[in-house]
Amino acid sequence: MSPLFTPACVGSLSLPNRIVRSATGEKMCTPEGRVTPLLVEFYRRLALGGTGLIITGHSFVRPDGKASDGMMGVHSDRMLPGLKQLVGAVHEAGGRVVCQLNHAARQTKPELIGGKRPVAPSAVTDRASGLTPRELRADEIEPLIESYVAAARRCREAGFDGVQLHCAHGYLMSEFISPHTNRRTDEWGGSLEARARFPLEVLHRIRAEQGRDYPILVKLNAEDFIEGGLILAESCRIAAMMAGEGIDAIEISAGMAGTVDKIVRKHIDAPEKEAYFLPYAREFRRHVSVPLILVGGLRSLSVMADVLQSGAADFVSLSRPLIREPELPNKLRDGSTTRAACISCNCCGPDDAGRLACTLDLQLAKRAT
Repeated sequence: MSPLFTPACVGSLSLPNRIVRSATGEKMCTPEGRVTPLLVEFYRRLALGGTGLIITGHSFVRPDGKASDGMMGVHSDRMLPGLKQLVGAVHEAGGRVVCQLNHAARQTKPELIGGKRPVAPSAVTDRASGLTPRELRADEIEPLIESYVAAARRCREAGFDGVQLHCAHGYLMSEFISPHTNRRTDEWGGSLEARARFPLEVLHRIRAEQGRDYPILVKLNAEDFIEGGLILAESCRIAAMMAGEGIDAIEISAGMAGTVDKIVRKHIDAPEKEAYFLPYAREFRRHVSVPLILVGGLRSLSVMADVLQSGAADFVSLSRPLIREPELPNKLRDGSTTRAACISCNCCGPDDAGRLACTLDLQLAKRAT
């Protein structure tokens, strides 16, 4: 049997295989962030498809942290009925699901957050949007920390099997740890330890409240791919700090909104183009022993198996392939395919019903009719 289909654990959570659905913004919720029946069915299909662990699309912990229309909210108890329906559908289908917690910080727009100016650790212009955020006052940071803790509490009440802290891709936690976006001179900036304080404090408080038996994962940037940004050596040190605070697994990614072409790469049509963040995982492994999750262009069963057998990572994480083929894990397991059908064209988008789908498949279907 392929190592891909051997059981494993993330903290106290037992999983049937090593395939993780990486958090993917579905944009299928109501404007307030409520779960819709369409989203519930979307996750049910993923669970039925055989994914070992599903991580939801990033979910905002506070209204001013909304990154896009249709983003799921975990900011209020009003969201609980829908969240429980989503979790229930996944569990009924035999799946496991973790909620990714996030605050968009400077990577939002005023029109998404009630006309307010986005906040961030420092007033550094986002080159992707051209917006300059307002620097957070020191007394505004504590309420932000508590918004993550409250969101994790809500997730556990909803039945989620754990939470993942989004500390990558230029959102709030990523902005705190990056020297490019955090230029503070108080206790929340400057040294690596001070820049890492925000995510570490969130992790510490969730762990203290929820106990050791509730899985907490993190998605962590290895590098920012931007001048003056986070580099691999610093990220490995942060990973070690998080391991010391009891993190249960680390998903390794990289980049910010301004470097999206290096995060979601196109034309992955050969094995040698796959697993493009694998060198980062190898370096992380030298510093931490907690489970590592590798994302980034994984398409072939053989490449995924090699990653696991090498010991560089304990799980592989997929996004675009599961949009086109939510049943891909089952197909890989039963031998009906050895490679994802995804061609990495980045044509993911909504279908006529508003469901996140492979728009290439939709175009081909229309041509055939």
